[in-house]
Amino acid sequence: MSTIIYPSPIFGPVHSRRLGVSLGINLLPADGKVCTFDCIYCECGFNADHRPKKPLPTREEVAVALEQQLKKMQTEGRLPDVLTFAGNGEPTLHPHFAEIIDDTIALRNAYCPEAKVSVLSNSTLACRSEVHAALMKVDNNILKLDTVDAEYITMVDRPTGAYDVNGIVDALCSFNGHVIVQTMFMRGESGGVDVDNTDDRYVRPWLEAVKRIAPQQVMIYTIDRETPDHGLQKAPADVLNAIRDRVVAAGIPCTASY
Repeated sequence: MSTIIYPSPIFGPVHSRRLGVSLGINLLPADGKVCTFDCIYCECGFNADHRPKKPLPTREEVAVALEQQLKKMQTEGRLPDVLTFAGNGEPTLHPHFAEIIDDTIALRNAYCPEAKVSVLSNSTLACRSEVHAALMKVDNNILKLDTVDAEYITMVDRPTGAYDVNGIVDALCSFNGHVIVQTMFMRGESGGVDVDNTDDRYVRPWLEAVKRIAPQQVMIYTIDRETPDHGLQKAPADVLNAIRDRVVAAGIPCTASY
């Protein structure tokens, strides 16, 4: 099984399908996964297969490593388009997430003021006041909403704790438009059960939730790398484009990545 475990606290730069030249910031250990989801499509693999032994990087370690890499990139004349919090799990789990966001914004302003600060989150902790406040400060607050079907979420996203999709939608609404909704669409099966979320049964109620959230943008995408569950398949480009067009017709900017 081929999965990706990222270095910590800094990795890349890498080319992101959605964000451009991205310098990654991984607030999780370098030797495993820490996440409130255990998605069957996660490129980092299943949680149980990558239990970390190393600690989380400290706030100070993140700041020092980020500044060193930005100085190096500045010297080389190749500054990033975006500083992206991603990596081996859910970045908002870090106990000093809010302070690290402040540090990162300060370093961005000093070394690459044109770059955006982005956070890729599964939304599970977006209702926490300190996380919410920190996410309001970043340029791209990218929060996951794969569906509004609780059964599907249990089967595919596999939350590791309590998860109320209606509460998640409320949390996304609370950003008052300062949010980018990110959704994985795919086909295939898992354990003999169909996991296709591209038909109207899933898309129509998801779109109604998106309209209610009124985000600045929607990013829809499909599988790009090997997944830990090998029964999954990419959603066809024409299907993604049709979903994208429905979002755009609702007056919300939307991109589709294949």
